[in-house]
Amino acid sequence: MSETYKFDLGTMFRLDGRKALVVGGHGGIGAGIAEALAAYGADVSIASRNMEKLLEAKEKIKEKTGKDVTVYTVDASDEESIKALYDTIIADKGYIDVLVNSQGYNVKHHLTELPKEIMDGMLQVNVVGIAMLCKYFGKQMKERGYGKIINVSSTRGARACLGGNASYCTTKGALDMLTRTAACDLGPEVCVNAIGPTNTVTPMMEDLIKEHPEILHLGDDKPLQRIGTVEDCMGPAVFLASHASDFMTGQIVYADGGMTAIG
Repeated sequence: MSETYKFDLGTMFRLDGRKALVVGGHGGIGAGIAEALAAYGADVSIASRNMEKLLEAKEKIKEKTGKDVTVYTVDASDEESIKALYDTIIADKGYIDVLVNSQGYNVKHHLTELPKEIMDGMLQVNVVGIAMLCKYFGKQMKERGYGKIINVSSTRGARACLGGNASYCTTKGALDMLTRTAACDLGPEVCVNAIGPTNTVTPMMEDLIKEHPEILHLGDDKPLQRIGTVEDCMGPAVFLASHASDFMTGQIVYADGGMTAIG
């Protein structure tokens, strides 16, 4: 059975003693979440394909939080690589009780021109790989009796849009349903939730924004009248990783400036 919060209210959001893995933790939202979890006391590991970027993220997190993170490489589209990551981390750390799946990408094509290999690749990374990570780490959490899984989804899982996003919206909608079904399969020991950001300024977007500064105004017609930042996902991640969310599962928490509130 999942834990019931029994501690001082001042420590409700603390993550001391927690062992967290952030897949896709080398940059953008994933790196921001890894930093936040470390700042709140978790023993954090980050994983992605790119060791060079992982080491850069490790250094930045150390500078900002004073905490060391452990780095691992993984191909999140390949089950054998995911299983190898699982085996290595369990050997190194003993267990993981917070898993953040922040990997994902988008290649835009109008539906009438969408190559099958693009759709297959996005499904493999954005959905299937996350399902496999939930499979291995979720089983271990369930056996231990406690765990938190946080998937990084998108408002595009709930709201379609123009501009060649058929494949991306499809994968994020599937990820939302995976989050809900994983919550059903892994409960009551494990809570599974997702964060749904809107358009978010990340380091990868900086050059694009220089070329198209109008991107910064995409949120002007939303209640909070701006687009998102990495920091906007850090607080929700800490909340979902902590005891403060122990009675929440199967939910999509939108960090979207009110986009989904207005339909």
